[in-house]
Amino acid sequence: MPEARPGAVLLKVENLVVNYGAIRALKGISFEVGEGEIITLIGANGAGKSTTLHAVSNIIRKNLGAVIFGGKDISSAPPDKIVAAGLVQVPEGRRIFANLNVRDNLEMGAYTRRASAPGERQAIRADMERVFEIFPRLKERVRQVAGTLSGGEQQMLAMGRALMAAPKLLLLDEPSMGLAPILVDEIFSVIRGINRTGTTVLLVEQNAYKALDLAARAYILETGEIVKSGKAADLMKDQAVKAAYLGG
Repeated sequence: MPEARPGAVLLKVENLVVNYGAIRALKGISFEVGEGEIITLIGANGAGKSTTLHAVSNIIRKNLGAVIFGGKDISSAPPDKIVAAGLVQVPEGRRIFANLNVRDNLEMGAYTRRASAPGERQAIRADMERVFEIFPRLKERVRQVAGTLSGGEQQMLAMGRALMAAPKLLLLDEPSMGLAPILVDEIFSVIRGINRTGTTVLLVEQNAYKALDLAARAYILETGEIVKSGKAADLMKDQAVKAAYLGG
């Protein structure tokens, strides 16, 4: 398939507020993700990056604000309905089903898809083959118990499981965490490839250099607020960004 190009707004977040007790974790942030884009959120630990993804996916309760996906307000939708609509999150720490084998984990990723619908069972099989093409090591270990995989393989499995849900928008939360540099390069190469085949990506990542190198646009969070945004290439040259996040 041709490389995806930014199109209409796929995700629109408006004035998102999240409180953890007396602590305001998100202070009214707003941002957009266009169809075909890779957008990244960067910031220090505690800036609110993962909280943003959880609030968009409705895994945690929002105190205020709206999440519009594909032109529809999903602010109050149950998480499984959000996944079925095409917004799928790969959580920090992978959270695979450690006691299931690789194939079973991947099949769990397709749980919102009605295998009984005409043609859907065949589409699910085709998507599993696509996952194996992207991650050949998963095919080699298809019957291996997931908890015995290496960290890099578990990250591949978590991403593959998400792809089985046929996402329009993939939310990735710290995909490089705990991985050796060579595996980090591989994972980021895969993310670029997934995007090129039509899947929009919203990336949370502490490796700011890698994230900005991959993304088209970026938003920088500090203590629950977006303090800077723009083209990723421009932010990479910004002196304040370089000093704070790129070691420059």
